[in-house]
Amino acid sequence: MKIEDKLTESILNGIKTLYNQEVPAKMVQLQKTKKEFEGHLTLVVFPFLKMSKKGPEQTAQEIGEYLKQNEPAIANYNVIKGFLNLTIASDVWIELLNRIHADNQWGIQKADENAPLVMIEYSSPNTNKPLHLGHVRNNLLGSALANIMAANGNKVVKTNIVNDRGIHICKSMLAWLKYGNGETPESSGKKGDHLIGDYYVAFDKHYKAEVKELMAQYQAEGMNEEEAKAKAEANSPLMLEAREMLRKWEANDPEVRALWKKMNDWVYAGFDETYKMMGVSFDKIYYESQTYLEGKEKVMEGLEKGLFYRKEDGSVWADLTPEGLDHKLLLRGDGTSVYMTQDIGTAKLRFQDYPINKMIYVVGNEQNYHFQVLSILLDKLGFEWGKDLVHFSYGMVELPEGKMKSREGTVVDADDLMEAMIETAKETSNELGKLDGLTQEEADDIARIVGLGALKYFILKVDARKNMTFNPKESIDFNGNTGPFIQYTYARIQSILRKATEAGLSIPAVIPSGIELSTKEEGLIQMLADFTNVVKQAGTDYNPSILANYAYDLVKEYNQFYHDFSILREENEALKIFRLALSLNVGKVVKLAMGLLGIEVPERM
Repeated sequence: MKIEDKLTESILNGIKTLYNQEVPAKMVQLQKTKKEFEGHLTLVVFPFLKMSKKGPEQTAQEIGEYLKQNEPAIANYNVIKGFLNLTIASDVWIELLNRIHADNQWGIQKADENAPLVMIEYSSPNTNKPLHLGHVRNNLLGSALANIMAANGNKVVKTNIVNDRGIHICKSMLAWLKYGNGETPESSGKKGDHLIGDYYVAFDKHYKAEVKELMAQYQAEGMNEEEAKAKAEANSPLMLEAREMLRKWEANDPEVRALWKKMNDWVYAGFDETYKMMGVSFDKIYYESQTYLEGKEKVMEGLEKGLFYRKEDGSVWADLTPEGLDHKLLLRGDGTSVYMTQDIGTAKLRFQDYPINKMIYVVGNEQNYHFQVLSILLDKLGFEWGKDLVHFSYGMVELPEGKMKSREGTVVDADDLMEAMIETAKETSNELGKLDGLTQEEADDIARIVGLGALKYFILKVDARKNMTFNPKESIDFNGNTGPFIQYTYARIQSILRKATEAGLSIPAVIPSGIELSTKEEGLIQMLADFTNVVKQAGTDYNPSILANYAYDLVKEYNQFYHDFSILREENEALKIFRLALSLNVGKVVKLAMGLLGIEVPERM
């Protein structure tokens, strides 16, 4: 039984004894005592004044006295105006620690067969370029959210929709045909996604040069700059060729399709390496090249039912003015699909594959309107979860130097970033002597854990809705609110436990009561107990940063305790064992919290 529930029961008995009144449990408002006052939990007494017919202070005094006499869990109390601050007895805290100690998965709720199924879509890469810093934020948020939803007792399916068709893909393909001389990942020594990304940049370079040349020609013929630019972009031979390639792709031209398949396979092999390094995985991958036709079918179905309408040019639209929005294009006049059509098709396939109760899309905030429209359309087309779909919208991530652009090749590549983070972790750890005495293999593994932990934590500790600047240097600091600081504290706890084992000490399954605890020790147990609420909150609010900041607050508190109290040098044996058990459970909860964020913690550092 939770301390709060135990106290609520005693307070209700007190009200009945003192004032002869039966009151509902929800009237009992217990909250954490403010740091500046003595006590653990505070009861707000104002709701009981009508029954006591006395002032707030006297009422609080009477209830406090009753609890001290009749509830063994209460060691003491004090009254501040209408607030009764209750101090919980040490034995109760030890009892609570024993409950945490007995549960290796404290705070984690397992899914049963009746659990709702939550599908989470994240990553959504394009096959014309490698993953970049924006994708890193997306993948880390999606993966953490999936872990958090599973920890709240949901069945979770992680999906990825790969954008593997469209004009941007044709640009990379055409550039490779024209300028590639048959280059392959093997012959170039490059990852497949990097190789294809280079050709996307090459297309843009040649296209810009063409546009510049044509503009000069048209301006010489007497056009103004704006007109010349529009005509040059429309008549660029390269762009006309790319559009022709897209038409051939849609018409299933065998040559174009074979080239498309070959180049996409190179990219997928590259993506797999990146995902593996990042520690991200999926249960099911969908491809837009397969979903767009399904979407077209669904739109035509909606047209027949009178949900949509057709314009003179043959294009199909949805009128969303009754919902306070505008008219939305679903199929172009030439029958080709738009993103919305693809998303409808993907929804149809997913619904066929899984009994979805909730659908969460992890997509940047520039798509807020798109998902508002998608939700209405899916609801109109009869998808049960359409109305309640969740768009987990996140802000931009930038570097201190500013914005990134794929076409210009100024993007921060995900592989390069992870590699640089591992390298920085290695340098920083060496300077601080954290890798002394380790084999090369151990040192490399710790550098990987710390480098990637720093990257993941820095991104996940920020509320996803906010834009953020990622600063690699700041993230790898071993002090302050960083991943390495949390990892280092975990490693420190493991070192204490190893030394205890070497000294022949063991932690029993049940920690004996009867010892007096300090405020710091009680506070740590209270924080460990809070972990269940933190996991719940992170799931309800779809907010991994709640977990990240909890992990930081917990290790900060633990480090203060470690600084102020002896553990292994403590002379009182019972107290020594208690502090070892407390340390073990802080380590356990830190590992669980970081694990939900997809961050490893090293056993030594």
